[in-house]
Amino acid sequence: MQLNQRNANTEESRFRLVKFFAYTSLIVLIIFSFPFSVVTSQNAKDILMMSYENYAIMLGDNLSHQVFQNFVIPVASRFGKISLRQEEQQKWLDQIVRNTIHSFKIDEVNIYDIEQGLVAYSTDPKQIEKKVTENIGYKKAVKGEHSSGLISGGGYLWAFGIERLGAAKKLKTYIPFRGMDPFTGRKGDVLGVFEITQDLTEEYQSVIKLQYLIFGLSTLIMGLIFVALLLIVRKAERIIEQRTKEQMSLEAQLNQSERLAALGQMIAGVSHEIRNPLGIIRSTAELLGDLPGSDANQKKLSGLIIEASSRLNNIVTEFLDFARPQRPDIQECYLDEIIAKNLEFLQPELDKHGISVNNTISGRSIRLEADPHLLYRAFLNIFINAVQSMNGGGTISIRLDDDRHYYFLSIEDMGCGISNETMSKVFNPFYSTKDKGSGLGLPIVRNIVEAHNGAISLESEQGAGTKVIIKLPKER
Repeated sequence: MQLNQRNANTEESRFRLVKFFAYTSLIVLIIFSFPFSVVTSQNAKDILMMSYENYAIMLGDNLSHQVFQNFVIPVASRFGKISLRQEEQQKWLDQIVRNTIHSFKIDEVNIYDIEQGLVAYSTDPKQIEKKVTENIGYKKAVKGEHSSGLISGGGYLWAFGIERLGAAKKLKTYIPFRGMDPFTGRKGDVLGVFEITQDLTEEYQSVIKLQYLIFGLSTLIMGLIFVALLLIVRKAERIIEQRTKEQMSLEAQLNQSERLAALGQMIAGVSHEIRNPLGIIRSTAELLGDLPGSDANQKKLSGLIIEASSRLNNIVTEFLDFARPQRPDIQECYLDEIIAKNLEFLQPELDKHGISVNNTISGRSIRLEADPHLLYRAFLNIFINAVQSMNGGGTISIRLDDDRHYYFLSIEDMGCGISNETMSKVFNPFYSTKDKGSGLGLPIVRNIVEAHNGAISLESEQGAGTKVIIKLPKER
């Protein structure tokens, strides 16, 4: 059997190695193919952008010259000042601009008044006298620098720079409008800013189509290679999947067997401790103890019977609680108040054993949604275990950490601790290191915590104490 298992493990390792090489090859192809397609298409985009930007700059310089020579100087001479609110001046400037950009593929031209921060002129009348948007291109033009920027009508499909088809693309170029000496041609100060908008949608779509073609071919080649490699590991994956299912099935059967064993032990315990006979025994003992003429010895014996029946009744109750855990009655409550009630109830025992408590959460108003009665019972079990482990006194420390969704409550004692062998059994039903223990304390605590969608764990070292960590959600 061991040999078969070893052979199966060896075969599975080989299949995993082949699968690793298949997926590694795919990743390597992707790493090299995608950047190639992106870089190629990006270079085409850059060339397109550069050519149209140079085109816009030359047009802008010509437009600046035409407007200054044919509009600014004549208007200043004729009217004394430039006021584009006058219809005659506005039509004059519009004619010069349109004559200059005629036959050029220009979508829109705006002239900004940098002193007032408004659109002084636009080929689109709706834009006139709108407030300037002081973007980077505009600010550079005010300082006398040319700049361009691409305006996209659609975003990227992926993070690889591949854009969708059909998105409008416009290039906005900002050019300083300078005055100049009419005799020497020397340029002067910046009087305004030209914004020239070119529609590059058609040309840009050609580049994107090229990008799609490169990407598609790369994907096709990668797909063919990967399919070839995938055929090699297909059989291996089926075998691994089958073995995984078998393993999960065996684990499920094992867990079911353990649950049935625990349930059988519980039923065996309950069958020996039946509640109704206990009630009869208790009531009978109470009756005998209260009969007229009962001496002190009879009353003492009756008290012992009553005490024993009460203890056995508690054991039966624990069995039933473990077998049929209660559903939590979720409501708003406060964790610090629940802990405070536990400590108040246990104060006589704490004083009796010389145990102090370092409660760092006292009065902090720690709100959560839970069943306060079930949590009270769970914490009481933990505190009782801590007290019973600290025969020589000491300190119980209570601390709370949290994150966005959970509280992490730790209760640490200075008791005798738990051995490694015992640690693996502490949550097993009916396992107890105490002579009179039922072995259901911690299993019941775990049931309560898990019913609140929480978790419980223990950290312990024999002779150095035990820390119980309870994870509880802040909200349901």
